[in-house]
Amino acid sequence: MSVDIIGMIQSQKQSEIHPPSGPAVDRDYVRAFAQAHEQAGFDRILVPHHSTGPSATLTISYAAAVTERIHFMLAHRPGFTAPTLAARQIATLDQFSGGRLGVHVISGGSDDEQKRDGDYLDHDERYARTDEYLGILRRIWTEDAPFDHEGRYYRFQRGFSEVKPAQRPHVPIYFGGASAPAIEVAGKHADVYALWGESLEQVRELTTGVRAEAAKHGRQIRFSVSFRPVLADTEQKAWERADRILERTRALRVQQGYSRGGPQQSEGARRLLAAAEQGDRVDTRLWTAIARETGGRSNSTGLVGTPEQVAHALLDYYDLGVTTFLIRGFDPLDDAIDYGRELIPRLRALVAERDAQRALEQGQGQRQAA
Repeated sequence: MSVDIIGMIQSQKQSEIHPPSGPAVDRDYVRAFAQAHEQAGFDRILVPHHSTGPSATLTISYAAAVTERIHFMLAHRPGFTAPTLAARQIATLDQFSGGRLGVHVISGGSDDEQKRDGDYLDHDERYARTDEYLGILRRIWTEDAPFDHEGRYYRFQRGFSEVKPAQRPHVPIYFGGASAPAIEVAGKHADVYALWGESLEQVRELTTGVRAEAAKHGRQIRFSVSFRPVLADTEQKAWERADRILERTRALRVQQGYSRGGPQQSEGARRLLAAAEQGDRVDTRLWTAIARETGGRSNSTGLVGTPEQVAHALLDYYDLGVTTFLIRGFDPLDDAIDYGRELIPRLRALVAERDAQRALEQGQGQRQAA
């Protein structure tokens, strides 16, 4: 197997250590950010969704127009657009991008944020709606004739789309959520199940559960894990850089009027904080201090070390069956360029070596059995 490397772009410069700067939509920054990922050897770019931010769909449409090869992942929340319309929009964007689109479906982990767009369903109801929503998307993308639907959340007559995705049978579906209702939906619909950067033991436990759920539907599923690599020439310098990132994060949160973050309302956040309870350093390289500081918001755990050390840490997750890694830095644009210099090539080389080793061992085993 090979690995897919995903980055993330936003429409303006910002991170835990950089307050938002520039206009809310900075075209020059988006162009430079997207092109830097393509040149650095990333396979795909996530464009996130926020209840007060620019449209991720339109950001991708622009980024795709200024790049040639790199693929994209659209963060998309069910509930705000009718699934029949969303299916046509996604299929159209896949066509215009030349088959470079994936969709990351996020049911929503915060009641307060959902209410900003008028969504008052509770956590479990949101996942029930997502289940129905994804079933409709897949039918609209693949059905050759109009069909009627009457469900718990959606009803329509003769739903159909003249435009189909460039990718067949449809664009890849990425899915996140660690609660029991989320895992049930993932087992039915996800092509790739996405986790935040948890410990090796946590990832082993969660992926085992998701595989079992997918098996109930006769499906196999791939896995993605997200990290914030903190790199330097030596391990000591990398940890010193991590300390500076933590100090800057704390200072900026004070400036912005935030105290230490309370737990984010999601099972994924709870799991990140559970890892943080083991200490700031878990499994040698997993750095949990930012997750603890921000209440487990977003993918906020890092891997700290030299490019070689961090590549080996990622290989440990690959050995658990993880084949996609979302990596983004605290210095977003500069780190993306830096990852392309050493981390990404080293990881790909290690994975190729591991695959060759496994193929050799498998061949030896088959000959012994014969």
